[in-house]
Amino acid sequence: MDDMIFLLVKVSIKTTHPIIHDAIAELQNSDIKITSTENVQVLRTEIIPLNTRTSKN
Repeated sequence: MDDMIFLLVKVSIKTTHPIIHDAIAELQNSDIKITSTENVQVLRTEIIPLNTRTSKN
């Protein structure tokens, strides 16, 4: 059976970005890896974009 689940991932970071939203934006373009198990085959993973504040907000 194919299905979709949402996992909440907690990420602790240390950054040189002066604005945290820049660090978040950079991480949203990175790769993540969640591996399959004996009973669950991972078909696709993605980081869902987070709408953060910009200078326009």
